[in-house]
Amino acid sequence: MANRYCLVFLLTIIIGSLMVIISSANNFNQDFDITWGEGRAKILNNNQLLILTLDRISGSGFQSKNEYLFGKIDMQLKLVPGNSAGTVTAYYLSSKGSAWDEIDFEFLGNLSGDPYTVHTNVYSQGKGDREQQFHLWFDPTTDFHTYSILWNPQRIVFYVDGAPIREFKNLESIGVPFPKDQPMRLHSSLWSADDWATRGGLVKTDWTKAPFVASYRNFNANACIWSSGTSSCTSKSPSSGGWLSQELDLASKQKLKRVQEKFMIYNYCRDTKRFPQGFPQECRVS
Repeated sequence: MANRYCLVFLLTIIIGSLMVIISSANNFNQDFDITWGEGRAKILNNNQLLILTLDRISGSGFQSKNEYLFGKIDMQLKLVPGNSAGTVTAYYLSSKGSAWDEIDFEFLGNLSGDPYTVHTNVYSQGKGDREQQFHLWFDPTTDFHTYSILWNPQRIVFYVDGAPIREFKNLESIGVPFPKDQPMRLHSSLWSADDWATRGGLVKTDWTKAPFVASYRNFNANACIWSSGTSSCTSKSPSSGGWLSQELDLASKQKLKRVQEKFMIYNYCRDTKRFPQGFPQECRVS
């Protein structure tokens, strides 16, 4: 009899675990709208995989159904393989209007064998020009890797496979605009920008390699959903110490420093030709 009760108990736990897994699994059909591309974007594998395609005629893109005002956004991407020169896979948060806010990952294609370039930027009230670029320390085309954005009232942090690569702090106290008032949707697109994307436009897209394909899976948004002027975090905020107040601990700061020392290839805060009269205010704060 005891064994019978133990078996029932174990089955209950297993069934409960399966229910949690099913309810927490991402569903691209529920979470996103395909916004352009005339059939070049597709949701596959029982809504668990999304692909974007680019050919000579058009690229493609999608956006989240929800708007967010702060959050921790994770997505796994597998980028365009082979000779992807001239292509851009953009993955970003953006609001609407002429004075929009935006938090950008852009993956700039390459010639086969060259490293991918990760381009990051932060827009506040329609003004960007805060670019930092990195070379990835792995081949992002052979498997899926996780690219994350932490956005809370104090900071924005860009992560690759859990390693922070960039932090943009809220420095409104010294007059630097920070994205904190406008809800944003998550967007992604695959498009051609061979006038600038690879080696400043020196290497053009080889259309004989088309169609180019980028793949997405395992989306997760631990975020405040914005709807009808109200945030879902108003009545049920994340627990203390969660992402809404998260900051980089000592170990994360050390990882950030190592990544920037080894893999950063451009930093607007060091571009003396671009800013001969002095760097932007946020660059002067350590």
